Amino acid sequence: MPAPTDWLDSLLMLPWELVGRITLAAILGGMVGGEREYHGHTAGLRTNILVAVGSCLFTILSIYGFPSVDETTRDPARLAAQIVSGIGFLGAGAVLHDKDGVRGLTTAATIWLMAAIGIAAGVGSYFLAIITTTITIIVLVALLPVSERIARHGQKMDE
Repeated sequence: MPAPTDWLDSLLMLPWELVGRITLAAILGGMVGGEREYHGHTAGLRTNILVAVGSCLFTILSIYGFPSVDETTRDPARLAAQIVSGIGFLGAGAVLHDKDGVRGLTTAATIWLMAAIGIAAGVGSYFLAIITTTITIIVLVALLPVSERIARHGQKMDE
């Protein structure tokens, strides 16, 4: 491949599809994070974006960053499995137990799901990443009143 002759040639040689994957992960993480931020949860906009982008980058690196002599020794799924394990620690930090019960489970689940969405974007499964984000926002927004109503009804039954 010839050396680029000017800055425009250098710019055109960048892996734009990979940049697009990371950008999509950031946008999708921002959509979910915006909802969490709006409702005052600790893992909000920035956290969800960073989890999605980080997972996406790790996935891209697992696919393209470690070339091997033969394809039989490459296993990109190993790094994805480690993302899932590592995110568990981050999610565990969001869960709080006190005398009133357990709080933060939805936030922890959202962090875990953002890692999965980042992985989907990282492997180029754009449709799955977008659909999963859409379903996530529907669950977080549309089902909140339903969840609260069920909880209130359950509390009345306990009294």
